[in-house]
Amino acid sequence: MDFTLTQKETMILEDGKKQEDICVKKYQSFANQAKDPELKNLFNKLATEEQHHLNIIDQLLKGNTPNLTHNFQSQGNQQTQQSGSGNMTFNSAQDALLCGDLLSTEKYVSSFYDTGVFESANKQVRTALQHIQKEEQKHGELLFNYMNSNGMYNVK
Repeated sequence: MDFTLTQKETMILEDGKKQEDICVKKYQSFANQAKDPELKNLFNKLATEEQHHLNIIDQLLKGNTPNLTHNFQSQGNQQTQQSGSGNMTFNSAQDALLCGDLLSTEKYVSSFYDTGVFESANKQVRTALQHIQKEEQKHGELLFNYMNSNGMYNVK
């Protein structure tokens, strides 16, 4: 055990664990429902990243400093660049609904982590929550970019 959590940090992390579990299950379920193969791949990739967040929180709850590094970052940047191919063949109302739901989820989860960062006394917990929050924001960016490039989210 590297450190001891406060009662508040334990409550925050338990809530975060529930949120991450929901995210993993939603991304996996939505990957099975998506029509566009590119979107299925994106959802599966993000499900794996959400599972990594769940693993980080599990380590924190055990009082251990988690390993925050993983090999998804380069894939995320590649996905952002690939989106916008202009392939409207798979632009279904169902895919738009799935994306909208997940973008809303990412907004909520990112906000949750913002509060957790400010309410954690432990530096390792704050650092891990900031790391997860930054990745959740990246997930939102990937979803937004997909939606925007496929006519599902117009910003004009």
